[in-house]
Amino acid sequence: MSFSTKAMVMRGAGAPEVLQPGTVELPWHPDGADVLVRLEAAAINPADLYFREYGPYVGEAEGCVLGHDGAGVVEKIGARVKGLKAGDRVAFCNGGVGGTHGTYAHHAVVPASLVAKIPDGVTAMQAAAVALVFITGWEAFKERARVRKGERVLVHGGAGGTGHIAIQIARALGARVAATVSSDEKAAIATRAGAEKIIRYRDEDFVEAAMDWTGGHGLDVVLDNAGAEVFLESIKALAPYGRLVTLMGTPGDLEDMTAYNNNLTIHNVMMLTPMWKGLTERLKAQATIVSKALQLVASGKLKILLSESFALADADKAHAHLESGKALGKVTLRING
Repeated sequence: MSFSTKAMVMRGAGAPEVLQPGTVELPWHPDGADVLVRLEAAAINPADLYFREYGPYVGEAEGCVLGHDGAGVVEKIGARVKGLKAGDRVAFCNGGVGGTHGTYAHHAVVPASLVAKIPDGVTAMQAAAVALVFITGWEAFKERARVRKGERVLVHGGAGGTGHIAIQIARALGARVAATVSSDEKAAIATRAGAEKIIRYRDEDFVEAAMDWTGGHGLDVVLDNAGAEVFLESIKALAPYGRLVTLMGTPGDLEDMTAYNNNLTIHNVMMLTPMWKGLTERLKAQATIVSKALQLVASGKLKILLSESFALADADKAHAHLESGKALGKVTLRING
């Protein structure tokens, strides 16, 4: 069986204009363990821009529905679903890498084990916006770098969707946090998130600023959210036995082998790996992380900065806005409303 729904569908790989309205068929098995969610909100992530431009990890670009983060209301449940019912408000991070359709749609079919209930007081927009970025920050600082109380941490791009959440996670783990930003407006966002040291990377050398902040000792942990050049420069800012976590891939070491000689630990965080490789248990673990994030938002301990919101039909405009570099916090889509 299948369920027909409206979506923004890729007509091929390319510019934002390849996102066009269409209709897709979602696999729906009434006797299964999935839930059918009527979506109210979705988030735009940098990974979406990559898949739109170059094509998805799985299958062809044409016909692909992007979007990993979604939030809405359960409309139907499979016969083997327990603990959920129609009418429950839920959020999840699933789909959008090809194969399983993503969240730029009016509905999504999601394994029940991968959804988290949205607590009272948390909006669908907040719930959709927090999922992927919190998983990323949690895996980076809690699971990989194992940030400890009193350590000095640098977050690159501290005012971005991932950056402002990562700052809050590092602070919650007891770290002292510095952040790189490009403007006064972004400095204010990073400061509100908890960064005590602001580095305006266009006006000062972030390595020198970090070394000065740490009294010449060097940083304990760096989160690279920028790419090869920043990755390699960050090596210079780390103390011996420091940890460098990258969301962008590892370009290697410096010519003088600083990373090797200083016993640095390099971690890759690619939180979509479980999705496109079908790692079921890891996906369930990520759903638990989403649930934790939602509880923190509900309690007021985690603040999610919502940037511009676009109607689903304007997903192409949302992509163009995020690509412009002007977005602060999270860019979202409004659906079914």
